[in-house]
Amino acid sequence: MFIRATHLTRYTYSQPVSFAPHALYLRPRETARQRLHQFNLTLTPEAKLVSTGDPSGNALDWAYYPPTTVSELLEIRTEFLVETLDSNPFDFFLAPTASAFPFDYSPNERFALAPALTPPSPASVLLLQTWLAQYLPCTPQDTLTLLTALNTGVHSSLRYNRREEPGIQTAATTLTLGSGSCRDYALVFIELCRHLGLAARFVSGYLYEAPPADGSPALAPAMHAWAEVFLPGAGWRGLDPTRGIFCDDAFIPVAHAALAETVNPVQGGFYATGAVTSRLHNEITLVKL
Repeated sequence: MFIRATHLTRYTYSQPVSFAPHALYLRPRETARQRLHQFNLTLTPEAKLVSTGDPSGNALDWAYYPPTTVSELLEIRTEFLVETLDSNPFDFFLAPTASAFPFDYSPNERFALAPALTPPSPASVLLLQTWLAQYLPCTPQDTLTLLTALNTGVHSSLRYNRREEPGIQTAATTLTLGSGSCRDYALVFIELCRHLGLAARFVSGYLYEAPPADGSPALAPAMHAWAEVFLPGAGWRGLDPTRGIFCDDAFIPVAHAALAETVNPVQGGFYATGAVTSRLHNEITLVKL
């Protein structure tokens, strides 16, 4: 699937400010299952752009603003054309050692996957165990059946809440409230996987949704979050607990991390001589070609 996208992030400030360097996780990743054909990043005010990578292998663009730059506006605009190739999310092979659950990662895999195997926080463990006892009282012995049950279980047990405020709730908070945004769903799923010994990581990106067949208004596109689980033989496979599905070619991954907060799309600060208020505006378009 070919998808053309634009993404405008606009910050307005109550008085002129200057800007610290900004880290931008906005460039879709390039893998065997996704090709980035075009990418353009435009900044207002202008800044020195340096394209690099982070420790997880994500594309990371740094924006360095001259000390003399002062503005009441900051705009970050990306335009890209991406080709997604994962039309069948089940087109993979599991290593024979991983087809039945529980299984052991090899020593080399376990060493490389250590950040994605970090045990859940102590505050979450009891709640995770309670959730498993309620929604998965009998642990499936087939690995894919287990992942499907976890994914659909998180989807059905939580109430979606499109939170506009920044940050990610802890898994304990989301389970206690019984609600959260896509990033909160993803973290609950990740901690459940890690509690069961499965390597899992957070993914930030976009999701293309076709216009409703009944002609009703479509939801405004927004950035999306989901999870990936490492399966020997199959590699990292995406699962979206917000929808309870395995990820296909409608998903456009941008960045992944063991710590979800480290791949926020825009990270940076500003300097001012007094109290300043700011407003954030996002516009995203995703068009299937």
